[in-house]
Amino acid sequence: MTIQHALGAMFRPLWRMRRGLTLGAQGIVVDETERILLIRHGYRPGWHFPGGGVEWGETIEAALRRELKEEAGIEIAGTAQLHGVFANFGQFPGDHIAVFVVRQWRQPSVPRPNAEVVEQNFFAIDALPAAMALGARRRVPEVFSGRPAAEAW
Repeated sequence: MTIQHALGAMFRPLWRMRRGLTLGAQGIVVDETERILLIRHGYRPGWHFPGGGVEWGETIEAALRRELKEEAGIEIAGTAQLHGVFANFGQFPGDHIAVFVVRQWRQPSVPRPNAEVVEQNFFAIDALPAAMALGARRRVPEVFSGRPAAEAW
């Protein structure tokens, strides 16, 4: 764990108490064979959609573009389609996650594994990893099977 991650973990509870709402943006990046991109972080278990927090003065779509580029080397080539906004109250009572479906993209380079993202891979929707994060796993049938979107992550 880097000093930056340690300080973030130490000050995150105070930061969250000062903000009534936090917002994240995540992308379901879909390739031409309908596989989805998942990443594995170095600081939390499981496989997740790439994404992260929306910064002050940043739009949700700008945050999505920034996070996809930083975490996976993905550049959105078209328009990302908003799938839904989900309450992530298990993490924090004011946390929400905006999930976008990204079908038009390019990946000019794949970032090397680092402390934040240790691995990335595309998975078929019928062969998702067992250790996939529950909230991300819930979104897959909503996007690919037409199941109604839930409110909660």
